[in-house]
Amino acid sequence: MKSVVDLFCDMVRVDSESGNEAGFVQYARELLGAELGAESELDDYGNLIAHVEAIESTADQVALCAHADTVKPGIGIEPVIEDGVVRSAGETILAADDKAGLAEIIEAIRTAKRRPAVDVVLTLGEEVGLLGARNLDLARLRAKTAFVIDGEFLHDVVIGGPTHILLDITVVGRAAHAGMEPEKGISAIRVAAAAMSRMPEGRIDHETTANVGIIEGGMIRNGVPERCTVRAECRSLDHDKAIAQAKAMREAFEAAASEAGAKVEIEETIAYEARAIDESAAVVQAALAAVRSVGLDPVAKTITGGTDALILCNRGIDAVVLGTGVRDAHATSEHVTVADLETASAILRNLLESLA
Repeated sequence: MKSVVDLFCDMVRVDSESGNEAGFVQYARELLGAELGAESELDDYGNLIAHVEAIESTADQVALCAHADTVKPGIGIEPVIEDGVVRSAGETILAADDKAGLAEIIEAIRTAKRRPAVDVVLTLGEEVGLLGARNLDLARLRAKTAFVIDGEFLHDVVIGGPTHILLDITVVGRAAHAGMEPEKGISAIRVAAAAMSRMPEGRIDHETTANVGIIEGGMIRNGVPERCTVRAECRSLDHDKAIAQAKAMREAFEAAASEAGAKVEIEETIAYEARAIDESAAVVQAALAAVRSVGLDPVAKTITGGTDALILCNRGIDAVVLGTGVRDAHATSEHVTVADLETASAILRNLLESLA
């Protein structure tokens, strides 16, 4: 039987950048069958749901979840282990986010002396908008409680997240020759810049943030740009604050466009809504106890990042996030220690035995 470290290193060698994770899903499906005797299926979106039988338990089914996709650059990853730390040997990410989570799930299930029946869920497109969790066919799940293994610190239990609002903004000005008659034009880029200069952005308060992530405008150097598109977002642990922040951003663009004689089109989407599970809930207490079982002091917390757990909670599944031990996720310096892979596996193993 391969160690959790060997399992993990094998996994990261299988490419699975967002949008191209189907090969890894098939790899994981075969691995879950070989290691755990799991019966598995794909839902219509392509998410993997594997069913693992109970051992000496009639307790309620539980789900352990990870995601299949990785950020870029994630092609041709080769892991190396130096001084007890697993890193990428090249100029790629390590893909420990979230293949460490899946490796730890497998290790926990196969080493637990007792366990309830487990749904192992591997979602697609987590890194590009939690798409798999949004489209997961819950009718195929037998569990009503889930633990998403995708956090950073092993002592953290993430119990909630924010409302996240996406703003897709198009500013329409007027094109003109920049050298011959610039006064006849209305620069869409200048309008967008004016709007951004007056709107609140960055850290708004302790639970609210706003950001402009993408600006695209113009077609030629010597033309007053007629169109400019802006991709912005805001989020808050307080739903009403998120709504108010989006309104302030929208109004800044509307005012700037009006003053310049331009037009603005704004598409606003609530990606997900703020929610936090009460710390007294059974799913939270089980997670805290599991972290405590390995000698760590657990912390229940809310974060302003989106998680599969938040999506599942808003869809009626009680879910929290547990840590993997991964550091520097989404960077080529991403790494995880052998000790943390083993400790995270122990946390999950103790969780399953306790739930059993």
